[in-house]
Amino acid sequence: MRILLIIGSLFAALSVLLGAFGAHALKNRLSIEDLAIFEIAVRYQMYHALGLLFMGVASFYLTEKLVSIPAYFMTLGVIIFSGSLLLLVFTNLRWFGAITPIGGFCLIIGWLLLAYNIYFYA
Repeated sequence: MRILLIIGSLFAALSVLLGAFGAHALKNRLSIEDLAIFEIAVRYQMYHALGLLFMGVASFYLTEKLVSIPAYFMTLGVIIFSGSLLLLVFTNLRWFGAITPIGGFCLIIGWLLLAYNIYFYA
């Protein structure tokens, strides 16, 4: 599925952009704690961008059915997990932290579904 390669590439590019922004523009403006939260958001986004790229390549060898639902969960997970952490840091609205575990759960479900689908159907 080409769309996974596109989404993974965009997430990866955004991770690099945010990482550079954090290292240069935010370094002296955020607390140590907020900078650590920001770094976690960017790091997990990159990890899962690479996962989506992997799924995109794998979809050329596996059926679309095996990767589409795990990829949906992973995409949703990145948006919710990293997005909520970034919103927490940029808005200082700490309640966004309560949303973050939903994104983490989606990421875990995405990986587990991928493993399940490959083990039982590939």
